[in-house]
Amino acid sequence: MNEALKEARFAAEDEEVPVGCVIVHDGRIVGRAHNQRERLKDPTAHAEIIAITQASSALERWRLSGCTVYVTVEPCAMCAGALVLARVDRLVYGAPDAKAGACGTLYNIVSDERLNHRIEVTAGVLADEASALLSDFFRRRRITDN
Repeated sequence: MNEALKEARFAAEDEEVPVGCVIVHDGRIVGRAHNQRERLKDPTAHAEIIAITQASSALERWRLSGCTVYVTVEPCAMCAGALVLARVDRLVYGAPDAKAGACGTLYNIVSDERLNHRIEVTAGVLADEASALLSDFFRRRRITDN
C-alpha cells in the first residue's frame, strides 16, 4: 500500500485527484499508476484502469488471476467492474469512498454473486494516510478556486 500511496502523491503533484494503484503478482509489482484524467483528457484514466493495462501487458494476458490490487481509495463502479472482468483475486484499499465507492460502500460489484467472478476485499489499509491526501488536495483546490 505504501507504493500505491507514492503513486497517489505523484497524482497530487500533477494536480490530479490523488489516487494511486499498484498490482502485485508473485511478490512483484506488475502494474503501477496514478490518476491521469486531466493529463490525458480521458475520463477512464483512473489509476486502476491504467495499472490493469500495465499488468496485463507485463503478464501477457488479460486474466489477472493470482494478482492483488492495492489502491488508496475504494474503486468506483467502472474500476470495480474492470477488476472483476480482469479476474483479479484480491483487492486491498485504503479510504472508503462515500460518494462513488463500489466495493462495499455504495455498491458491492466485486462481491456480487450474480457476476461470474468475485474478489476478496480488505478495506481500510492505511486509510488515514489516503484520506489525508484527498482532504489536503481538495482543501488546496478550494483555496485556489476562490
